[in-house]
Amino acid sequence: MQTALFPAGVQAGRILELWHLTLAVCCAVFAAILLACLIAIVRAPRATRATPVDLSSIDRPQPRTRLWVVAATGVSTLLLLGLLLADVMTDRALSRLPVGDALRIEMTGYQWWWQAKYLSDENAPEFTLANELHVPVGRPVIISLKAADVIHTFWVPNLHGKKDMIPGRDATIEFRADKAGVYRGQCAEFCGYEHALMAFSITADPPARYAAWAAQQRQPAAAPVDALALRGRDVFISQDCARCHTVRGTGATGTIGPDLTHLASRQFIAAGTIANNRGNLAGWIVDPRTLKPGTVMPGTRLPPADLQALLVWLETLK
Repeated sequence: MQTALFPAGVQAGRILELWHLTLAVCCAVFAAILLACLIAIVRAPRATRATPVDLSSIDRPQPRTRLWVVAATGVSTLLLLGLLLADVMTDRALSRLPVGDALRIEMTGYQWWWQAKYLSDENAPEFTLANELHVPVGRPVIISLKAADVIHTFWVPNLHGKKDMIPGRDATIEFRADKAGVYRGQCAEFCGYEHALMAFSITADPPARYAAWAAQQRQPAAAPVDALALRGRDVFISQDCARCHTVRGTGATGTIGPDLTHLASRQFIAAGTIANNRGNLAGWIVDPRTLKPGTVMPGTRLPPADLQALLVWLETLK
């Protein structure tokens, strides 16, 4: 779900209230303008081709019309000031979220994917993943935002408004998910060729389920238990994959691309572009630009047997 009309947190709720107020005021002004136009049309003098042109109204004083214009201008000014005040009050309310015992995440935008580093929490070690976040319901979250290359914008409308991510400048966004669910996020600042395919998700879990998920994410990759998966791991390590990606518990320590330690637990690959299944994963490995044109990930041509072994091993990374 990606909509500001169904808020899942207190801050998104305040933003929706401001939206409803703005919509109501704009609709009222629009209706008033239409009514004025309708009255003008109805009261306009009728004429034919034979009727002489009447220009007397040009120099005729029109105090009533002037009064209406002045009144409309005053009302418009008051409405704009009211919207400005509501905007300021909403902004102040957004900044007052209690953030005690907050979960802290460091999120970095790349062309065109997201890296999320969960910082140490209650003496538990940090871990890193890509594109799919989980947060506990009812607990505030503080996300430090960074951009590695160009300007990106973090936006999860169900939880909060937009926040720019500017290279060289750190920013933070704070929110709290009060309803369990999966909420889609999107880069909201044009950042290049694949801007439209730079999505992520935030799953709000009950606290116990989140704790189990986080404990699993902190674990290294499971060791292969059969010969085919073992061969797949060796293929991964021997190819350029290991130079770009990290899989904790193996010799792969690359930092150019996403951390793949628990790849099989993710619903999508390529930053929300395609479903995470064996067919799509094979296509992504062999020729990623056919699935996401412009991606910086190069294709890897493998013998069919090696590709199948690699896929088997990747599917064990849960």
